Formats: sequence, structure tokens, C-alpha cells
Amino acid sequence: MHGGVFNSLLERLRGQLDGFSGAQLTTLRALLESASSLATCLELIEKFGRPCDRCPHCAATRIHRHGSTGGLQRYRCVTCHRTFNALTGTPFAFLRLRGKWLLFLQAVLDSRTVRGAADTTGIHRNTSFRWRHRFMGSARHDRPPRLQGIVEADETYLLESQKGSRHLDRPARRRGGKARRRGISKELDCILVARDRDGKTRDFVCGRGPVTARQLAHHLTPILAADVLLVSDSAAAYTTFARRAGILHEAVNLRAGVRTRGAIHLQHVNGYHSRFHGWLSRFNGVASKYLPNYLGWRHGLDGCRWLAPADCLIAALRGNVALS
Repeated sequence: MHGGVFNSLLERLRGQLDGFSGAQLTTLRALLESASSLATCLELIEKFGRPCDRCPHCAATRIHRHGSTGGLQRYRCVTCHRTFNALTGTPFAFLRLRGKWLLFLQAVLDSRTVRGAADTTGIHRNTSFRWRHRFMGSARHDRPPRLQGIVEADETYLLESQKGSRHLDRPARRRGGKARRRGISKELDCILVARDRDGKTRDFVCGRGPVTARQLAHHLTPILAADVLLVSDSAAAYTTFARRAGILHEAVNLRAGVRTRGAIHLQHVNGYHSRFHGWLSRFNGVASKYLPNYLGWRHGLDGCRWLAPADCLIAALRGNVALS
């Protein structure tokens, strides 16, 4: 009985669609896709967002359901009487247009520029910029906790940029400009990348100028397994760090033209550097303060770790929960 009624309604709908113009069908398709995207987005938020087993305002555990807001389940704390949901206290709490989040994250997967993502998603370019760094600011923490086996470590450098800053601590450059000095100087941002032979990668923005043994100890000590073999170039900072940390270390003397010694080489990490620089060039210069976000973005794309917009959203939600 119910099946017959459903089939009858479906036939009537098909008959009505036959009279729709191309523009009307496009509008209807967009509405259906938006509704489906919103439903998927809300489901992912409820599943991977902030746990709602305690109040984010007072940490009390006596809570109860209290209706819904914007499609998300709302809770009320018995102790402090305040309400919350799975996004309360996160960078996404007051972002609107949730039906367009996954569409925007598809533009992230496609590595579109701010304006390109705005045009594709149907949002303002300022919203596109804000969303980029809200999502990538959390997703960049979705990283492997430890590197093991043979780990290659090397630095790459970018010209320091204060793009968008209202208060510069140096004279402004024209169209990005270039460093006044040759070689590695305090005008360059140092990006340290460590990558093991399983493809797991960690990266760090160490500040300006050449990397130091103290910076290596700060960034690498927590992520390297005790029995790791560290492979680097012949910079003294790596030798000093490895000796103090008590880990095995092999150096490749690139200045002498020695690039490989059997399994001792830096080809994996240098390949990662090359892919990062090639990908970053499409954005025509990025501010130094946002470099960690772009490094996290590139890490998610490298090796197809993010295959769908949902993967990006899950990484952002999980990254935020890990920090809270």
C-alpha cells in the first residue's frame, strides 16, 4: 500500500520536472545538493565535534538535552544553567552557512585561491579567507605523533612576509621583494621538515635564520622514537642535537657533492620541500604568521590523506578537540 502511494507520488514529480526549464532544474539541483550537504555536515559535527558529556563552561557532568539550534542538538548544564552544543568554544561556533562548508572544503582539496574558492562556493572573498584559516588552523594538528626508523630532517626557507600586517617591523617591500643578503639570513623563515621512510611527516616553523641545535631539540625530541636513525646534511646543529639527545645520526655532505650513501640520503624530505614550494607558488605569497596553516594544508593533501571534503572537516574537528 505504502509502496504504491510512493510510486504514484514519484511519477507525479517526474511529470512536473518534465515541464521545468534548464534554469529551474539547475536551481532545484542546487537546493537538493545544499540540503544534502547540510545534513552530512551536521552529522559529522555531532559525531566528531566537541564531546558533550560535560559542560564546556564549568566542566560539570550533569547535563540534559535542551532542544536544538541550527540543526544541532543543544544541551543545558544543570549546574551553571548555560546551554551549549558540539561547536561551543571552538573556532567554528559562530560560522554560518554550514550547508556550504563541504562545498568550500572541496575548493580546499582543489587548492583554489581565496577568490577562486569564494566564486565556487558562492561566498564573499573575506568569508573565504576567514574560513580557510579557521579550518586549516585546526586541521593542521592532524599529524602522526611519532616518527620512527630512518628519519630524514632538513630545512627549507621562505622570505619572511608581514603581508596584511598593520604594523611592520621593517621597511615595506614592493610586490613581496627579495632578501637584501644572499644565503640564509634573518630575512628568511626557517621551515624544518622531518619525514620517515613510511611517509609520515612533521614540520615546524622555527623562526628566522638558520636552524639551531636548541630549536631541533625543542621540535624533534618529542616526536622521534628512541631507536631512530636521524639523517641530515652536515650542518653542525644536527650533530650537536643528536649527540645531546643520544640518538644515532648520519650526515650527508651535500657541499662535497655526496648526495647518497646507500640508504643514507635526503631524497624523501627534499622531494617534500619541492612539492610544497611548487604548490605554495599559486597563492602569490603568504604571510609568515599563517605558514603553519599552509604546512598543515599541504600535509593533508600530500599522499592523498584527504580524499573528500568530509575528510577535511573531520581533521579540523578532531584537531580542535585535541587542543581543547
